[in-house]
Amino acid sequence: MLLSIPAKYAVSQVVGFVKGKSAIHIARGSYGRRQNFTGQHFWARGYYVSTAGKDEAVVRTDIQNQQKEDGRLDQLNLFSD
Repeated sequence: MLLSIPAKYAVSQVVGFVKGKSAIHIARGSYGRRQNFTGQHFWARGYYVSTAGKDEAVVRTDIQNQQKEDGRLDQLNLFSD
């Protein structure tokens, strides 16, 4: 996942927001739950962050190529069974 975060926001706040909202969305969509994960944990406690800086275009290209490769492997797996 590649995020561009303005300097006025703390990285920990943005990651906490993304993890929290995505956990609620997945719980409601996949598990059919109407209430949140009260007292439960969906994501791991930690996270890894790195800066891309001037190399953002390279990272973005790598992510797009990774998606294409994953799709290609998924196609191959259809025929392996």
